[in-house]
Amino acid sequence: MSNRQRDIFFVANEVNELGGVARWQAQLAGLLADRGHRVTIVGIAPPEVPMDLGENPPFDTVTLYQVRPPGKWRPKGLLDRANVAARRQESARDKGVRRSTEKLSALFRAARPGAMIVVTQVWAMEWVALADTAGHPVIGMSHESYEYSKQSSRFQRVEKFYKDVDRLLLLTQEDADLWAGRGLNNVGFMPNPLPMMPEVASPRTEKVVASVGRLSHQKGIDMLLDAWAEAAPRQPGWRLKIYGAGELEAPLKAQCTELGLDDSVEWAGQTSDVPGALRGASVFIQSSRGEGFPLALLEAMACGLPCAAFDCAPGVHEIIEDGVDGLLARPGNTSELARQVVRLMADAELRDSMGELARANVQRYTPESITQRWEDLFTFLER
Repeated sequence: MSNRQRDIFFVANEVNELGGVARWQAQLAGLLADRGHRVTIVGIAPPEVPMDLGENPPFDTVTLYQVRPPGKWRPKGLLDRANVAARRQESARDKGVRRSTEKLSALFRAARPGAMIVVTQVWAMEWVALADTAGHPVIGMSHESYEYSKQSSRFQRVEKFYKDVDRLLLLTQEDADLWAGRGLNNVGFMPNPLPMMPEVASPRTEKVVASVGRLSHQKGIDMLLDAWAEAAPRQPGWRLKIYGAGELEAPLKAQCTELGLDDSVEWAGQTSDVPGALRGASVFIQSSRGEGFPLALLEAMACGLPCAAFDCAPGVHEIIEDGVDGLLARPGNTSELARQVVRLMADAELRDSMGELARANVQRYTPESITQRWEDLFTFLER
């Protein structure tokens, strides 16, 4: 099927912040560029922790601010309103917003007919909403589950800033239906593409359970350690390898020591070779408090690893079929997660059958099929 060549803009909080959204964005931008589209990733601010986009990525990148802009000032009373310094700062912020919005408008105005604007994070939409989109369709995205976004200010921002976009994309049908229930009538869904499909699966011979993710509250590594404290004594000789870095590294390592797990837990740090890390494991475990459509699960299954995970989002049970190609536990129930991971550690046959099925089943998210779904959406929105 031939698709017309377009100018496509991804507008995000940052061009290359370390994390799942930026990895997804760089992958999709590359896939669309490979199909002949002219792709630009626009970041509002520079990243705190940058991700390497490689040499000569096939897309352009633009960042609107040199330093992250301060949040909007909201005076809390008469006295606060008289705060001259704060008012001056707010005036400078407004000028910065106008300048950066004008840069954005210039990019959109220079684009050819048929261009598409994809806003990958709702904070970035605050700038797109002020810009001249030059008549190009705008697609808004939320990369987290409905329930998880409900716990943050992003929930109100999605309702406010995405209600009038041409299409609001969630990661699953289930999440799209929940937003539609809030009165948003522009919703659809689009799963993430498989980030990789290694030619060789893990042999599943090492007594290693792997976890890959940022050492942050959301990823629930504290709950992973609690679960491991129950699981490890039941399967002596197994090790838990935790790949990732982040702000909670010191307290998590202290918790690990306190639980007496230093002999069975290895802090492997951040890795640039995820397939290699996963090939050295036989089981994958995910303990997140909230997720969207987790890339780490897709990667683990692509490597032939059976996964044990908290069922914390529709994207999780969309990817893993519980009892078939992986095992799920109720969110936050560390004893249940421990039981599921022990089942996989204790039974090589179960590991192999679930690992093989995981690798086969996850191929429904091939980059080719997901990229074509994007192409079809662009064609539809252009009508």
